[in-house]
Amino acid sequence: MDHAVLRGADFTRAHLQRANLIGAILIEARLDGADLSGARLSGANLVLASLENACLAQADMEFALMAKARLHGACLNAADMSGALLDDAVLTQADLRAANLRGAGFRDARLDGVDLRDARLGGAFLVGASLRGADLRGAYLRLARLDGADLSGANLSGTEGLTQAQLDRAHCDSGTILPEGLIGTRFLR
Repeated sequence: MDHAVLRGADFTRAHLQRANLIGAILIEARLDGADLSGARLSGANLVLASLENACLAQADMEFALMAKARLHGACLNAADMSGALLDDAVLTQADLRAANLRGAGFRDARLDGVDLRDARLGGAFLVGASLRGADLRGAYLRLARLDGADLSGANLSGTEGLTQAQLDRAHCDSGTILPEGLIGTRFLR
């Protein structure tokens, strides 16, 4: 299905393990509960797609367009999403452990309660993103843009590459756990 046009298609609970969907047009597609583990989705267009509770573990999703996609509860552990665009996407409660998110865009995305342990977020664009209660232990954050990001209740212990300058542009609260030697900006909503 390389470069297939599947706009609005319904693949709810479909078994698409290791499927070749490189460059596929899946705008507004429904993939809720689908198994796409190991699938090849590089450059795919998943804008406004619904992938709630879908399994995308170890999927190759480099440079995928996923703006405004819904990925609540999705399993994306060890997925390669480098350079992917997820602006305004909803990834609440998603599993992104050990995912490659280098250079990915998450402007104004909702990542509340997401598991980002050991994820690689170097150069990721998290401006205005909500990461309330997110687990970022061991994540790599060098050059990640956190301007206006909400890190309330997030666990950033053991992160690599996180600087005070990054935290000065983000929002933290008393529940935010920071690496030793760094302090967060407190704010009231």
